[in-house]
Amino acid sequence: MRGTVVAALAAVLVTAGCASVAGVAEPVTADPVLVGAGVAPSFVQGTDNGTTDRIAASTIADVQAFWKQNFPAVFGKQWQDLTGGVYSVDTTADKGSAPPCTDAASDVEGNAFYCPAKDSVAWDRAALLPVLRDKFGDAAVVVVLAHEMGHAVQSRTSPTAAMERADPDRYPTILIETMADCYSGAFVRSVADGKAPHLRITASQLDKAIGALATFRDPVGTSSSEDGAHGDAFDRVSAFQDGYQQGPKLCAGMTVANRQFTQRTFTSLGDQQRGGNIPLSDLVAALVPDLNAYFGQLAGSRWSSPKLTQTDGPVSCSAGDQGPVAFCPDTKAVLLSTKGTIPTLVSGIGDYAAGTLIATRYALAALASLGKPTDSPAAGQAAVCLAGAYTGSVPGRSKTVQLSPGDLDKSVGVLLGYDYGSRDTTGKALPTGFARVLAFRTGFTGGAKACGV
Repeated sequence: MRGTVVAALAAVLVTAGCASVAGVAEPVTADPVLVGAGVAPSFVQGTDNGTTDRIAASTIADVQAFWKQNFPAVFGKQWQDLTGGVYSVDTTADKGSAPPCTDAASDVEGNAFYCPAKDSVAWDRAALLPVLRDKFGDAAVVVVLAHEMGHAVQSRTSPTAAMERADPDRYPTILIETMADCYSGAFVRSVADGKAPHLRITASQLDKAIGALATFRDPVGTSSSEDGAHGDAFDRVSAFQDGYQQGPKLCAGMTVANRQFTQRTFTSLGDQQRGGNIPLSDLVAALVPDLNAYFGQLAGSRWSSPKLTQTDGPVSCSAGDQGPVAFCPDTKAVLLSTKGTIPTLVSGIGDYAAGTLIATRYALAALASLGKPTDSPAAGQAAVCLAGAYTGSVPGRSKTVQLSPGDLDKSVGVLLGYDYGSRDTTGKALPTGFARVLAFRTGFTGGAKACGV
């Protein structure tokens, strides 16, 4: 069976809703996802007819309507609705019925999956979907089930599960799951654009739902070649955003040759023992000279190396509030508060959450050196993009900084949950985590030129 969640539910129960997993610090909003009452779950086997199953039923109905409209243009044939049914499973029931591809209802615990043998979709109504709604909002249910329907798309085209087993080098699990994340993003774009019959998703709901996707990532240190690998947070969010931005045709064309997955295995025993993290003081000591080297090369002779000053108190620049790390253009200094927010981010998300924010402030310094404005939303976006460009340059270039498995996930977490990295020198920021992560990815994959610098 093609499952999204599997054993990751325990991590959600323990840590979801705090910055450590998805970068989501704010309480989940109660904005409605359903248009009216949505779709009655009467066609869902085992349903309790509650709100959770109504959201799930509306998702299945709208996803199938989406593919009925878009499938012919992408694949040259008509879409066929699920033939094996849809199942809502109460995994707490003593004698619950087992859905296809399982031996017992308990096999579904904490999971949602597509069963290719029976062309069916099932979900845990008791211990998965309610947790998603509580921790990440109703839109998380939409994202997860749209992913499972993505596997139904694959069963109607290629690669199929059989091809994956027959040719794992050409169709590794991570590629199959990446395509499903991409298909989910393509569908969610139609919802966000108001084109779905029964669902709506706001920008704030989308950020939180992506946080759920980032939570269901592979454990740090998992190789992308492992059977069952779904991708780290950076891989999964990237695939979702690519589908959201470019549509299902891009998803259908994904291959191991044109899809680059991040380095996710530890390269040293010490790094593994530290979980890919180092103390903040060590991070700053390694990062600052490397940031100066990178942005110095970018700005050339016009580069004015900012002085980094660490303080126990709050950071303050004359123009506006940039958060716990700031570039002050009048003094050409970067200020870093080592108390409060930054230690919380490091302990909750990881060391490179702080590293990402520091890189954005050096990026503002580079913009200032180049004579570009630093006091506009465009500057904040460029700062995040350039932080991504810097991060992408580290492997193979830097002699003092080494990316650890999970570092890109830390960037995703801090950018999804906090707007600090995108604040310009007046304190104005990009309003959504989606936009911030997209800007970072633009720089990471395309370099500084992609950021307009």
